Amino acid sequence: MGARRLLAVALASVVLLAGCGSDEQKPFSGRVLDTPYTVPATPLTDTDGQPFSLVDDLDKRLTLVFFGYVNCVDICPAVLNHLASAMTRLDDADRKQVDVVLVTSDPRTDTPASLRTYLDRFDTSFIGLDGDFDTIRAVGLDLAVGIDDRDPGGHTTQVLGVERETHTVPVYWDADTSPAQFADDIHTLLED
Repeated sequence: MGARRLLAVALASVVLLAGCGSDEQKPFSGRVLDTPYTVPATPLTDTDGQPFSLVDDLDKRLTLVFFGYVNCVDICPAVLNHLASAMTRLDDADRKQVDVVLVTSDPRTDTPASLRTYLDRFDTSFIGLDGDFDTIRAVGLDLAVGIDDRDPGGHTTQVLGVERETHTVPVYWDADTSPAQFADDIHTLLED
């Protein structure tokens, strides 16, 4: 599904569901961007020590990307728990079309091994990405995520939805999104 179609589905869902009074209809919880962010092809390093690009190495229709770090004690585990729970709420067809990626915002402390151990507590299929600080900061800036070298654990609270075909982020969610809301939105975005 192209970014325009993804946006059209998301926007149509928001408009249609906002006017419905039925309890069966669920509103779209994500925020659709007027101008989607363009995902950089910059390679980072996955937890196996291999190069991984958010452009060239995505093989799922939708990838949820979160910038966080292993020693985070509040937002990161909450968001990752919500994402892990959301993945269990998806049917098999939807689940097979979604990846979750954590890009470290503290590459001076996090390592591929520590990221893998951390992510395995939430979901063993989650992908962890590491790299040098300047590279991660540059990738973050392209995605409207500011990472400050004076606060190496600083990160966004947003989960970015990367659309594989166009290499863009047309939608994002905030840290308050519940597992049910993530699952409902993911299903909506993946529907043809």
